[in-house]
Amino acid sequence: MSDVETISLSEARSLMTRAFLAAGAPEATAASVAAALVQAEAEGQVGHGFSRLSDYVAQAKSGKVDARAVPQLSKPSTTAIHVDARNGFAYPALDLASETLIETAQTHGSAFATIANSHHCGALSVQVDRIAQAGLVGIMMANTPKAIAPWGAKDAMFGTNPIAFAVPRADEPAMVIDLSLSVVARGKVMHAKKSGKAIPEAWAFDAEGNPTTDPEAALAGTMAPIGGAKGTALALMVEILAASMTGANRSTEMSSFFTADGPPTGAGQLLMALKPHDSAGFSARLEPLLSDIAGLEGARLPGTRRIASLEGAQEIGLSVPKAYLDLARELAD
Repeated sequence: MSDVETISLSEARSLMTRAFLAAGAPEATAASVAAALVQAEAEGQVGHGFSRLSDYVAQAKSGKVDARAVPQLSKPSTTAIHVDARNGFAYPALDLASETLIETAQTHGSAFATIANSHHCGALSVQVDRIAQAGLVGIMMANTPKAIAPWGAKDAMFGTNPIAFAVPRADEPAMVIDLSLSVVARGKVMHAKKSGKAIPEAWAFDAEGNPTTDPEAALAGTMAPIGGAKGTALALMVEILAASMTGANRSTEMSSFFTADGPPTGAGQLLMALKPHDSAGFSARLEPLLSDIAGLEGARLPGTRRIASLEGAQEIGLSVPKAYLDLARELAD
């Protein structure tokens, strides 16, 4: 996959939308999923962009994902929102949840949304940035199929269970932090497998608990957690909030995000939005903090590369492996 091709953002969204329409998704769903995948690609999150398209389409065709599902929203209380994704794609459910979440937080100061019966939700940065663009602090977490073993064990119990955070800034793009609780996101291992590349030894373990550079062995084994035992403790925290709290499947109960066989994944996501009670004062306290960090030799603010990647994508388009684009065109036709 060394050959790449440059494609504009609008062309990429159109191409992906056509692929999902061909797989049986309604126009609104196709556009929602395409927009999220292209945005992830533009942010440099290649494991959540074009590399996911064929898997998503295969799952829609097999029925593992109900491409025609319409998410249903309810409000259990004034500031609580619940969305049943109905075993469809996650992005239409996230769109619905975010719209109500933002409106509720703007009115009441805070709100949270739980999503159940969901699917792979890609780059969480896309979702929390949308909250920050509304002037709110955004937090999101999600559970994923089992991939991380509790510290000291070799059998997977938790997903890579990502966490994201976004804070609005007065005159700069929002600062966004998006991280999985494994050393790298599992999507990067799948991307390496599809690209025919080895992975660094620190990324994962094989089924026997030994470090490996083989992405296929890594996918059959477990991911290395960030921070050792602390990383698995954070993974447990996310599992409770994204699964127990939402009514979603536990990581051990979820089928793979990568294969077309098996039952619906039933994933869970939790989003929170917080409104600063004094926006001007909040900004006045935030900016010196971020400025001091950025001013340190060798330091950079989280999300700096993401912003640079977005700016580059907007100016010159996306550089995508030609094999992915050829497959996308085949699926669209």
